[in-house]
Amino acid sequence: MRIGCTKVIAGIFALSVLLLSAQPLIALAPEVPVKGMVTMVDLGAKKCIPCKMMAPILAKLEKEYAGRAAVVFLDVWEDPAPAKRFGIRAIPTQIFFDKEKKEIYRHEGFLSEEAIIKQLETMGVK
Repeated sequence: MRIGCTKVIAGIFALSVLLLSAQPLIALAPEVPVKGMVTMVDLGAKKCIPCKMMAPILAKLEKEYAGRAAVVFLDVWEDPAPAKRFGIRAIPTQIFFDKEKKEIYRHEGFLSEEAIIKQLETMGVK
């Protein structure tokens, strides 16, 4: 059985459209630091133990500080580019930026909820 070249190309095109529409090609990462807002970025990994311990804290603070400060988690095992961009040496690493995107404070390792809140308050976030 012979299939025409046009039918083969049309089939490949249809399959390509189907596959590409199933998933986005690039997952959009949040702008870090967030423009015009105090930002705490936690660079870690979903599978690292101290990072897992911080996950519920970050989720809670992200909700509590919505509109006043940005709390962002970036998984550097899934996407190593932020680790390189921010020059991290260990995970988790937390970096705090002011509204002008200037790095104010950096911490390596687990950081408690109280310590995060204290740093945000030091930076003027109520």
